[in-house]
Amino acid sequence: MNRELSIDALLPPEMARRAEYIGVSKAEAPVLRTFVLAILAGAFIALGAIFATTISAGTSSELPFGVTKLLVGFVFCLGLVLVVIGGAELFTGNNLIVMAWASRKVSTTALLRNWGIVYVGNFVGSIGTAILIILSRQYTFGGGLVGASALAIATGKVNFGWFQALMLGLLGNILVCLAVWLTFSARSTIDKIATIIFPITAFVAAGFEHSVANMYFVPVALMIESFDPAFVTTTGLELTNLTWGNFLVNNLLPVTIGNIIGGSIFVAAVYWSVFLRHTER
Repeated sequence: MNRELSIDALLPPEMARRAEYIGVSKAEAPVLRTFVLAILAGAFIALGAIFATTISAGTSSELPFGVTKLLVGFVFCLGLVLVVIGGAELFTGNNLIVMAWASRKVSTTALLRNWGIVYVGNFVGSIGTAILIILSRQYTFGGGLVGASALAIATGKVNFGWFQALMLGLLGNILVCLAVWLTFSARSTIDKIATIIFPITAFVAAGFEHSVANMYFVPVALMIESFDPAFVTTTGLELTNLTWGNFLVNNLLPVTIGNIIGGSIFVAAVYWSVFLRHTER
């Protein structure tokens, strides 16, 4: 039987059907496999965060604000590239499972189970990577500029107001889910990488918030503060608000809620209503 070989990108209606199929596959995947892949995704996003933190170290005084943010956003793309190409499970990207849920191909229980397992796995992977950074003392590189940058990034995140953090999380996951959505059009690895770069660079450069990234950014700073107070003293930074309580309640919680709203409603539900709502189930 002859089959037509196509190298063209998939069009949005086909992307929606692929998103639906992938959502069902994710929801039905075995718990252990999902959890392990979620740990990997947490570690992958943390690696992107490490890259971004290192690039941001010492650049703010030498380059214009926008250029620095552009560079930091570009290198942070590493995290989602590793997740998508490597086949890991990322909580924020999995908000797109709502498309399969809306088509009644995934139950509410299966959806929430996937989100819960993946969220915990992402946290484990992020914290584990932060511990490795502390043990390696990579944060002391550049005459301590890397560590100072890590502390400054985390301090900025815990100083957001609750509603501001929620809205920044909403905006952040709109772009992250759009990046994942665009990869559904891809037919090659290069296509996938290319579709990821601009949305993720934009999300980071604009200063939006991402719950899984924050699972690394803030804990690594908290660990530096706890295990190397002498280093913290040399930075001269004011870290009064940098506490586990502020991180969990005033940053991670609102950012997570915002991520769910942004990804599930503003991307998944919108595309489902446009391309899948009236299709035969």
